Amino acid sequence: MGLITSLVTLPLAPLRGTLWVVDQVLTAAEREYYDPEPVMRELKDLERRLTSGEIDEAEYDRREDELLDRLEEIESFRQAGRAAAHDA
Repeated sequence: MGLITSLVTLPLAPLRGTLWVVDQVLTAAEREYYDPEPVMRELKDLERRLTSGEIDEAEYDRREDELLDRLEEIESFRQAGRAAAHDA
């Protein structure tokens, strides 16, 4: 970047910094939201609760379906990310 370009775009520096921070927060949030490990822990806990008698079979089936749907969503997101990275 030349001196003139730097001087002309200087007023935009706070905006670029803010956009960078927003991008970093979004990336961290996506990483956390699309992490399969918490879902796997919930599945294990759900099975433990069923075997210990805390919940009945109907509750287990309902909650298991929700968690498996969540895992499918995570896998779809990851595959889309890999496809986008491959295309780039």
